[in-house]
Amino acid sequence: MNGFTAAAVAVLCGGALAAGLLLMLAALPRWSATPLSVRIAPYVRDAVPDDALPSSALPRVGTLPAAERSSRARVLAFVERTLGDGDALRRRLAQAGVDREPTSFRSRQLGWTVVGIAAGALALIAVAVVGRMSVPALLLPILAGAGVAIVYDMQLTARVTSRRRRLTDELPTTLEFLSLCLSAGEGLLDSLRRVAQVGTGELTTELRGVVLAAGTGSPLGEALREMSARLELPGLTRAVDQVIAALEHGAPLAGVLQAQAGDAREDAKRVLIEQAGRKEILMLLPLVFLILPLSVLFAIYPGLFILRLGIG
Repeated sequence: MNGFTAAAVAVLCGGALAAGLLLMLAALPRWSATPLSVRIAPYVRDAVPDDALPSSALPRVGTLPAAERSSRARVLAFVERTLGDGDALRRRLAQAGVDREPTSFRSRQLGWTVVGIAAGALALIAVAVVGRMSVPALLLPILAGAGVAIVYDMQLTARVTSRRRRLTDELPTTLEFLSLCLSAGEGLLDSLRRVAQVGTGELTTELRGVVLAAGTGSPLGEALREMSARLELPGLTRAVDQVIAALEHGAPLAGVLQAQAGDAREDAKRVLIEQAGRKEILMLLPLVFLILPLSVLFAIYPGLFILRLGIG
């Protein structure tokens, strides 16, 4: 047993002992629980003089700190400065449809990073116990923690991309439904409420938020503009701008929405054509690098084999 193996075994045994002691302490009563005298002191101060009360039960006089943050808050602030601005993260969370504050997201990301570091440390201990310790293996905890943090952020990016794609696909149908409701004689708010009640999907969920904001006193144009600014979809932003301009100038909304639905369908067709062109190029890769070499090999190898044997 070399030095690295002995150190790894010592760390493993010490970690198991520390985990057991922490579990035992967690099962014990709270050491920092408020005493009974302190808990009932506010209710007996009128009947008992202050001199007869314990000093811990009396209110303390002092100056409030100007700016005091816990260690967790300072760590979260450092992570936020390192990984990105809070406004950008709040916008990404809104686009992904995640009802969570940026601080909560960074806290979860930090927790998973700690889990990754712990997993890397366990892997490092296992490598040392096996006897394959090397200098690059010392980077396992750092690499595992950084990888988990990056994967957690990439998961949010993937959710944003997927949701934006679904919103783009739902936009033409939703605009046509709104145009149909407006053509039937309903107002814009009533049409939005009907679509929000009947429809299903990501865009319908956003329209429910717009109807709720309009019902609580917010102007309908401001609610629509806030939704388009939050989602940052070109087709939706263009449609909302046209609707707000039509409301301000008194233009017919049904025709405007029908034209925007046609533009959205044309954009969807253009995107499909571009994706088909990229897929066509990708389909050539197995043909060129797999099927064609095998065809050449099957065509040439029998002739080379016959020439090597000297037959014919």
